[in-house]
Amino acid sequence: MSNTQSNTNSGASTVWQIVGRLVAAAIVLAITAFFTPGFSINNIWALALAAIVLTIIDYLIVKFTGLHASPFGKGFVGFALAAVTLYVTQFFVAGYSISWMAAIIGALIYGVIDYFIPGNQEM
Repeated sequence: MSNTQSNTNSGASTVWQIVGRLVAAAIVLAITAFFTPGFSINNIWALALAAIVLTIIDYLIVKFTGLHASPFGKGFVGFALAAVTLYVTQFFVAGYSISWMAAIIGALIYGVIDYFIPGNQEM
């Protein structure tokens, strides 16, 4: 019985970790869009959807390649993945607009902000 309760709590913990990651991603994304010229997010719903899409794209990249799209986590490869991820997200989210140059600058800003926001990046 104790084992079943542990599994239930573990599942709830995982859900809260995912929600926490999405909230953190939305905050980092909003700050990045604010400080990056050529990067705009029109409303809160576009921000929330963009955070979800970014999290899914990052998850898929990690799942298939083993590389994290973190500018500081994997050097140049992580930086390039972060820029591409920021850029590709605009094709899935209405109200999210970014240019290539803004994606490069945004990846740098995203990495700096993500570095300072505490939290476990592993899922």
